[in-house]
Amino acid sequence: MPVARQAVPFLLFLLGEGILLRYALGPWGALPVALLVLFVLFFFRDPTRIPPEGEGLVLSPADGRITEVRSGPGGARISVFLSLFDCHINRSPVTGTVREVFHTPGRFHPAWQGRASQENERNHLVIASEAGDYGVTQVAGVVARRIVCTKRTGDAVRRGERIGLIRFGSRTDLHLPPGVEPAVAVGDRVRGGLTVMARALPITTRASAGGAGA
Repeated sequence: MPVARQAVPFLLFLLGEGILLRYALGPWGALPVALLVLFVLFFFRDPTRIPPEGEGLVLSPADGRITEVRSGPGGARISVFLSLFDCHINRSPVTGTVREVFHTPGRFHPAWQGRASQENERNHLVIASEAGDYGVTQVAGVVARRIVCTKRTGDAVRRGERIGLIRFGSRTDLHLPPGVEPAVAVGDRVRGGLTVMARALPITTRASAGGAGA
């Protein structure tokens, strides 16, 4: 199983600690460190995933459980809670261009709480696609204090492509443009880059369909 490069500093630190404990306490002294190494490898796992094919598919940006689906005039927001046992790689829900990336300082409420989306420290990406602008918000939690975003304004992204990760328990929000309805519900388990969260047609097609039905 591939491991994200962000695991390297943790592994190097644990390797040094393990060597010291091995010489100070004997072979069994390094056992706790070995267990921590296994946890780091598990947490930072970075599996290769092949996104499903199909027109207008909007994929989950993260592994986890749907904790909130909220619709409004500006579009729907789908919140995914990632436990310590979920894969923490974030992925692009659509193919497009990163139009904006901005970081907002904040608090560290438990990531499963609804207020975390508005009050916690977070990083927000806007991805422009043929079907409109999609938002992905990486939200820190009580334990997660480090948000990693590997994309910058102007970068092209493919559906299911890696865009970053959040360290040690977190929340990821997917923001849909108006007219695109969620295809998941609260309580659903989803997988980043694989689970279909919504289906959308290009803006021009949606406009034509709307006009035909008027």
